[in-house]
Amino acid sequence: MTTATAAGPPGLATIVREWGRIGCIGFGGPPTHIRLFRELCVERRGWLGAEEFEDAIAACNLLPGPASTQLAIFCAGRVRGRAGAIAGGVAFIVPGLVLILALSALFLEGSPPRWIIGAGAGAGAAVAAVAAQAATSLMKPSWTRRESRARWVLYLVAGVVASAFTGEWVVVVLVGCGLVELAARHPEHEIGRAGIVPILATTTLTLGTLAQVAWVALKVGALSYGGGFVIVPLMQHDAVDHYRWLTASQFLNAVALGQITPGPVVQTVAAVGYGAGGLATGLLAATIAFTPSFVFVLAGARHFHRIRSNPRASAFLGGAGPAAIGAIFGATIPLARALDRPWQFGVLAAAGLTLLVFKRGTVPTLVAAGLVGVVIALAGGPLPH
Repeated sequence: MTTATAAGPPGLATIVREWGRIGCIGFGGPPTHIRLFRELCVERRGWLGAEEFEDAIAACNLLPGPASTQLAIFCAGRVRGRAGAIAGGVAFIVPGLVLILALSALFLEGSPPRWIIGAGAGAGAAVAAVAAQAATSLMKPSWTRRESRARWVLYLVAGVVASAFTGEWVVVVLVGCGLVELAARHPEHEIGRAGIVPILATTTLTLGTLAQVAWVALKVGALSYGGGFVIVPLMQHDAVDHYRWLTASQFLNAVALGQITPGPVVQTVAAVGYGAGGLATGLLAATIAFTPSFVFVLAGARHFHRIRSNPRASAFLGGAGPAAIGAIFGATIPLARALDRPWQFGVLAAAGLTLLVFKRGTVPTLVAAGLVGVVIALAGGPLPH
């Protein structure tokens, strides 16, 4: 798994330091993470070739779960073997995880100060606009790779409907659209057994809070195609509607925390776990959600160059991809419905203009929205229940 260099592979301390640095400064989600790893591994250190790095990006996008985390694990593995993959992946995840759990303790406790409630309400009000921006940024590359215009639109609409109105069925729809496209492009391919997987995603466990949190985290880490905001409707249904671990406004806070902290957005599941049962449960949720990424990469990294060119894998992504974009668009509806104060809708509109029209960054927009909420709170304005 290791790539040889003239000076030999770097030590594990180097892997931990460099991957941990990216985990600390990686604000802005996958585009930022990809840029930072390309600068480190390809341009600055020459540990990976440009073509191999592009193959890794493509293969990680074909896998369920957080693609940038899988890329971090893959790159560390190519540089320093399996030990490096584990060390690099953990070093990339931990900084953001520590920060999001600390902020969860601040924002999700039973009686936080009024200004904290205001900050969460302001940042949470902008979350739907962030989701719309995320979906919009994915539209063009997905459209250019389409094989059938009609099917692409159908998958997109299916994702919107599932995300907006039946959050628990999002995984089923994403996998189902992938299988439909696979059947359309390769009618000889056997897909019967694959249909069992999405059914498992809707199974409900009743073994107590820890088992429930573990099951939600497993769905997030192992069964979510598209990553990022695709997991939002799934988590919202479970955390707010089904298990009632969080209120609607607290869930918006959790999603906002996942956006303003560095590292992968999937760390939002740690905030949900914290809301369900405290620090230990948040750590459990994060551990379970990220474990499949390590398994997928450690088991399949040597096949990544073939995965990228595999026509069946590409066909599956051709259906699941636009459905995932639709799911992100659809997530804006329940996220906006969770707002209950008039001023929050004003913040949402301003955030939409800032992100979609003026093309400003996600983190500054969320911070500005949070500051608006602080001002309103300190001025005695109405805050969410």
